[in-house]
Amino acid sequence: MLAQLIGPVSGLLDKFVEDKDQKAALAHEIATMSERHAQELAKGQLEVNKAEAASGSLFRGGWRPAVGWLCVAGFGVNFLVSPIAAGFGFIVPQADTSVMLPVLMGMLGLGGLRTVEKVKGMK
Repeated sequence: MLAQLIGPVSGLLDKFVEDKDQKAALAHEIATMSERHAQELAKGQLEVNKAEAASGSLFRGGWRPAVGWLCVAGFGVNFLVSPIAAGFGFIVPQADTSVMLPVLMGMLGLGGLRTVEKVKGMK
């Protein structure tokens, strides 16, 4: 939304600011405002992620590890336990992956974004 306002606001600078250098500096400030805001939000999310990851145990640390372990258990039942049990004549109900997959992809998407940051050289 902020990006849509940049063009009209930059156009208003012509009417109110006469100094070309000051006008260019203000236009640049306005143009980079949304990028800085997005970067600050990402930094805040990284701090939250660090605090959650600093739990010291695989089973502690809040909702993220719990959701991850539930997804792993569901996929383990679907792709390991159920096929093996079927070979011995046992029927094991499978977990609904249509519910788990969007949650897991969302969690893994954050990891993918971090990989992009690492490739671009961000800390």
